[in-house]
Amino acid sequence: MTLIFEDIAAFRALLPAHRPLIGLDLGTRTIGVAVSDLMWSVATPQETIRRTKFTADAAALLAIARDRRAGGLILGLPRNMDGSEGPRCQSTRAFARNLSRLSDLPICFWDERLSTIAAERALIEADTSRKRRAEVIDHVAAAYILQGALDRLAHLQGQGQ
Repeated sequence: MTLIFEDIAAFRALLPAHRPLIGLDLGTRTIGVAVSDLMWSVATPQETIRRTKFTADAAALLAIARDRRAGGLILGLPRNMDGSEGPRCQSTRAFARNLSRLSDLPICFWDERLSTIAAERALIEADTSRKRRAEVIDHVAAAYILQGALDRLAHLQGQGQ
């Protein structure tokens, strides 16, 4: 059974309560990681993993998920501005398929359009130096992705789903 979802409501149905979610901003050279609180209210930037090869990347991510006792993963899906999917989406979907073979954690895609731009703006507004922005942008973007999903989950909860 595949545990990869496009629909966050279906994803939500499989999540164990009071376990954090991990948000991922998958880039070609790095993976930004963010973690939610146990109540799925707040996303916190965690760290950036330098990508090497899939096996090492997956091991690092699954170690974080294990250490945090995560209940699921939110993976940013980099759609084009018109909503279409290009090569980066295909790469992200392949990463999710490969990761799902190594773990039984449910994975949900979340539209990440503009998350890096929003993260960059927030860091500039916080007067973060260019050097420091480069160091943290990926996991701050992961937090934006995760927070969007958490807000949607809260909305679903409010609707009784």
